Amino acid sequence: MKALDHSATALYDIPGPKTERRHKVYGLISTLLVLALVGWVLYLLFDTDQFTAAKWMPFEYKGIQELLLRGLGNTLKAFALAAVLSLVLGTVLAVGRLSDHRPVRWIATLFVEFFRAMPVLVMIFFIYVALKVEPLPALVAGLTLYNGSVLAEVFRSGINSVERGQREAAYALGMRKTQVMSHVLVPQAVRAMLPAIISQLVVALKDTSLGYLITYEEFLHAGKLIASNLDYDLPFIPVVMVISPIYIGMCMLLSWFAQWVSKRQRRSPKTEAAEVAPAEPGTLLPGVQ
Repeated sequence: MKALDHSATALYDIPGPKTERRHKVYGLISTLLVLALVGWVLYLLFDTDQFTAAKWMPFEYKGIQELLLRGLGNTLKAFALAAVLSLVLGTVLAVGRLSDHRPVRWIATLFVEFFRAMPVLVMIFFIYVALKVEPLPALVAGLTLYNGSVLAEVFRSGINSVERGQREAAYALGMRKTQVMSHVLVPQAVRAMLPAIISQLVVALKDTSLGYLITYEEFLHAGKLIASNLDYDLPFIPVVMVISPIYIGMCMLLSWFAQWVSKRQRRSPKTEAAEVAPAEPGTLLPGVQ
């Protein structure tokens, strides 16, 4: 244990009393600056009468509440469809890029590079206008093509990050490529890929807001309808103050879910057994006869 503690501190100098005091001063200054910024923003909001009853009164009406809830539901629907389809497409494209057949690799690579470089909004508009697709399928298709292509690279990089010896040892035991992928490479790569996967899903969630540009009635579109109603004295800032925390909260929930899954994987008996108790020579892996 002492050796472990020594190795953990050998890479950097332990801060002395002066350094610790300097860090506390820096932390105090940073906190004061953040509080000053928050106070300045609140001052501007009060100074421009953003908290007046006239601008917040619309949110008391049942019709406005139902409009927001319907928009939130449509946002979650588009995100759920895009997330599932992006994961499926990313898996298919990653398998294609890792294929032993050169034409398959070329086609998958061309597909990935093209849709990764294409702006999401352009794809959504093209599908909606040129192909005359309904708003929801157009939004989901655009998000799927882009995020699926990005996830394909995440999957491919994660699998390639596993030590080459793991792959060679599995082949030496007589496993087929599909068995090597499913029993050896993917389980080890999942933990490394998980943060990047969740980050990309957060991007997909935020990009659902592009649906309002093609008249899809998602959460931002509902807020725009409220804010553009002249009868309510143009409550743009109150609408933003209502919608933004909900978007941020959904993204934080995704991040929390990723951390929960990661901790659960680390505590998994199978994972611990794989890390602590390596297989004895001659032991066959699952699926090998």
